[in-house]
Order: sequence, then structure tokens, then C-alpha cells
Amino acid sequence: MRIVIAGGHGQIALRLERLLAGRGDEVAGIIRRPEQAGDLLAAGAEPVVCDLETATVADVARHLEGADAAVFAAGAGPGSGIERKESVDRGAASLFADAAEAAGVRRFVVVSSMGADREPPEGTDEVFAAYLRAKGAADADVRSRSGLDWTILRPGRLTDDPGTGLVRLAESTGRDEITRDDVAAVLAALLDEPRTAGRTLELIGGETPVEEAVRAIAG
Repeated sequence: MRIVIAGGHGQIALRLERLLAGRGDEVAGIIRRPEQAGDLLAAGAEPVVCDLETATVADVARHLEGADAAVFAAGAGPGSGIERKESVDRGAASLFADAAEAAGVRRFVVVSSMGADREPPEGTDEVFAAYLRAKGAADADVRSRSGLDWTILRPGRLTDDPGTGLVRLAESTGRDEITRDDVAAVLAALLDEPRTAGRTLELIGGETPVEEAVRAIAG
């Protein structure tokens, strides 16, 4: 497959690029800064410099032409303010979905966040609350599109511990941790399983091997 990943320099994206390239897929990662290109090349991915906050749909669609799948793994990141949660976590997600539809790329996988469908609890940090609202709005936009075979993945609290290959994947899992390694492994498996289209799934560490967990949720 040819797979294009938005947010190609992110921690999960780089792991996913290594997995996909290692199994023989052709991978391109969309990045904002040219100096990030070396890390993508080291992961086996083609770096594509394109700022999703300023690009047009046509700009992004050109990078998606001929792709079999698209993954939205971009985010404004820690240290960014409320305005960039809106422009990246919501706006760039919608732009990438528009571009996928324009380029005829139906398979569309989103890395989202637990809690994105609910109003943040009282007392939530205002920037984190803005992030959750932006993610929720982006997910709702993607779910409204009949032109995409979408799957939305909502991991628990992310860690950099080594992956275990054992997860819990369900529409509702409860809150717990999940390694970034295991999130990347699940994303790779979801790309191979078209029967997960139309599903919003939560992911935490668990006791089920990744491939088995994805097959079970698709069955």
C-alpha cells in the first residue's frame, strides 16, 4: 500500500512509518519544517513538506494522489495555545479529510483522544479543554463524511515504555495507559482491516495480541 500520514514527525507517526516501511509499504509523511526530513528518511518514509495550517485542499490533495490510505496523526502539541488547537487539531483534520476525498482516498484513519465526545469536566485546564473540543469537532466532521471509510482511534494516556503487543481495543475501554509503540502497531493493523471502517474505538494496554484484537473488533 501507499500510505500518507499527516503529522509525519510525531512520536506515534514515526513509529508507524518504521512499521509500515519495514513490512514493505510505501509511506509518505507530511511535515511542517524541512529540518524534520532526516528523521522521516531514517524511518523509511518519504518526507513531504506542507504546512496544513496554510495549505489549500488542492495543495494537500496533490500529495495524496495515488495513495491507498491516509492517516491523520497531526496535533498542535504540548506548549501550543488554544488558537492552534483549533487550527491544527480541528482545522487541519478537516482539511486533510477534504483533500482525501478530493484525491479519491477512501481509507482514512484518525488518531484522536479519549474524552473527545464529552464536554470537559469543570476545572479542566482551559488549553486541554480546547484540545478535547477541537478533537471532538474534528471527529464529528470525519464521521459525517460518506466519501471516507474512516476509523477513529482514541488511545489512553500515552507512554514511551516499550510496546507489549497486548492491548484492549473496544468502543469503550475505560481509562488507562497505552504505549506509543502499541498505538502504532494497532494503527498498522487497522489499515489492513477495512471492516473497522465506521468505528470509533478506544485503546489501552490489555491482554489481547494486537492482530487478534483488531480481528475481533472487525468481526
